[in-house]
Amino acid sequence: MQSHSVNHLRVLSPQISLRVIVLLLLMSGVAGCGYNAVIDLDEEVKAAWAEVQNQYQRRADLVPNLVNTVKGSANFERETLQAVVEARSRVGRLEVDSSTIDDPAKLQAFEQAQGQLSGALSRLLVTVERYPDLKASGAFRDLQAQLEGTENRITVARRRYIEQVAAYNKLVLRFPTSIGASLRGKDVRPTFEATRPNADQPPEVQF
Repeated sequence: MQSHSVNHLRVLSPQISLRVIVLLLLMSGVAGCGYNAVIDLDEEVKAAWAEVQNQYQRRADLVPNLVNTVKGSANFERETLQAVVEARSRVGRLEVDSSTIDDPAKLQAFEQAQGQLSGALSRLLVTVERYPDLKASGAFRDLQAQLEGTENRITVARRRYIEQVAAYNKLVLRFPTSIGASLRGKDVRPTFEATRPNADQPPEVQF
């Protein structure tokens, strides 16, 4: 009985070995086509996008305090202030999640809304120059420091996201890693575009 089992194993062993070899070849092929590399860069892009969202949200959270501080100044231009309020409202109405980075239209809408808020804030801060008492207030100076820091963080986060998307898109387009991308159902991603001169630099804020 034992001899029969040994002989049976000997018959099966070539088949088992062949299966192991095929499995190893498949695993090697998947690794060589960049399947795991696509996963890694995909996660890095998502992490970079989360930081972009975080910094833009930080700016949006500063706006109500800025508006309330400016509103307390006598005769401040209502139209300029209202533009900031409306721009922030448009940003808040956007439905932004992880799918945004795979949808060019959603990403463009996100960038346009953020750009409108940037423009409204810039106009507001230029107008503040005509109000010495407002510029001298401690609350306003504190907001100045926070806003400048936030704009710098936004610039850094956007740059990192652009770099991560560029690296990801190269991996998706190049052979043989394009095979791994297709296995994951991944395609190139849209990225931020410059919407103003020197867009990689934070807007100059003067008080």
